[in-house]
Amino acid sequence: MAFLEVKQKLLREIEDLGFPRARVVRALHSTGNVSTEAAINWLIDHENDPDIDQMPLVAIEIDLESPEPFHITEEMKRKAKELRDHVRKEKEEEEKKLERQREKDRIRSGKELQEAKRTAEEAERKRYIDSRQADKQEEKRAREKVLQKLEQDKIERRRNSGMLSERSESLDTKSNATEAGKKDELRSQNSLPATSVSKAVSMRECLRSLRRHQKDDSDKVRTAYRTLFIYVRNVAKNPDEEKFRKIRLSNPLFQERVGSLKGGIEFLELCGFERGGEFLYLPRDKVDRGALVTAGSLLKSAMTNPFFGAI
Repeated sequence: MAFLEVKQKLLREIEDLGFPRARVVRALHSTGNVSTEAAINWLIDHENDPDIDQMPLVAIEIDLESPEPFHITEEMKRKAKELRDHVRKEKEEEEKKLERQREKDRIRSGKELQEAKRTAEEAERKRYIDSRQADKQEEKRAREKVLQKLEQDKIERRRNSGMLSERSESLDTKSNATEAGKKDELRSQNSLPATSVSKAVSMRECLRSLRRHQKDDSDKVRTAYRTLFIYVRNVAKNPDEEKFRKIRLSNPLFQERVGSLKGGIEFLELCGFERGGEFLYLPRDKVDRGALVTAGSLLKSAMTNPFFGAI
């Protein structure tokens, strides 16, 4: 490895002017240790070299004493000052450039953040709109189901009223000999025999009793009336079908809707059903269509008239 002799005096003099040692060593190495002025001129000419601040890749030997005296002139000091000022100015410009770049990066990051926030808000707004539309669609479907159910109930009521129209049309409304407080029900049944009138009154009392004992549960009362109406209607339409004339007393649904309620089983017995072991049974030869029609008429009135049983 070649050794470069760098004069200690020249090195110290140039360092005293404010130059870093790496640059001074390069300058002295490149100018052959001729003089301080030559080294400074080299530094001025090579200040923009990319490796100016790197120590040269050679071994350095520093002499103990420089045999040649050298005096730093004012011109050399001026050039050194200009070089330091130029280096400082370049550093300041570089710092300003870096600061401008950082500001641009901050602005760009701020815009990206705002854009991300706007995108997120837009997505959230879209999700909210979609959710509201889905809710509206669900409400619309629910309304349609309710309207459809109401229409079906209306059709069912019309069908049921058609079955009972025969008896309703045959009632004679000209009777004046009725008891006080029971004019409506006796007026609709004045053409019946005395036993039929008495049975109708008993049926009505069963329905009234059922309502009174369940006055705090109107839904249960309506369910009981509908269930009784179905039993009566099925027998009236299909008197020859034994399955419609036979009710198992232990049936949980029957017990819940009719059997456990006061007046429920009594009403069916007035329609002709008889207790027989585990069943309520209506013999074919004891099917009384007139009693069934009367029962259906009373049940229809109980289901549709809010003042049924008020007197």
